[in-house]
Amino acid sequence: MTTSHTKPVHRVRGVDHAAFPTFDPVGTVAFYRDVLRFPVVHSICAAGWGPEQHPDFIHFFFDIGNDDRIAFFYYFGLEPIGDQDAPGDSWARFAPGTPEFFRNSRHLAIHVDSEEDLLEYRRRLDESQWPVEMQVVHETIESIYTHDPNGYMLEITRALRPVTAQEDLDAELTIQALCDIASGEDPSMDQLLTRKAELIVERAARWEEERRTENEEVVSR
Repeated sequence: MTTSHTKPVHRVRGVDHAAFPTFDPVGTVAFYRDVLRFPVVHSICAAGWGPEQHPDFIHFFFDIGNDDRIAFFYYFGLEPIGDQDAPGDSWARFAPGTPEFFRNSRHLAIHVDSEEDLLEYRRRLDESQWPVEMQVVHETIESIYTHDPNGYMLEITRALRPVTAQEDLDAELTIQALCDIASGEDPSMDQLLTRKAELIVERAARWEEERRTENEEVVSR
């Protein structure tokens, strides 16, 4: 416990990301990327991740400013759960029998600066009624997880390294591939990766053509 005169040794740095499940990745991307102009900044293609019976999924992030992000999970092969025609919070109310992985996809992630801070929060949790349930490295971050007294999943996370411009481009292509295949019949991770490869080839061909045109203009001067 701290007082107004005591500076805490370990401090969180705000929300890293808030995460939610979606059954409509195309509409989600259109709303956040195209309407609100929040750029796609990261994506994770997870095949066979997690416990048994866990479906393949893609976890994608939008930049909402100040190094904060909003993120979504799209699960391949998972039928819509709940009343999709209900207004507002239809996805916030989970129906009986909703898979645990789907419930946990809606969570709050809090950012810390260092491994020392992360391990300090792990120590505090492990000594409490709510010990850490798992500690995982996900590509560019390391996170610890537990459930709060209300049953909500809480993630505390630290960056392992900065996300590069190349990874931003990879996320852009991944999400475009998801939008391209999501409205088709039985979308899958295999379909997404195949479409992404096609987009990479198309992007490379455009880049090569642009470079050739620039070189020709230089020579003609």
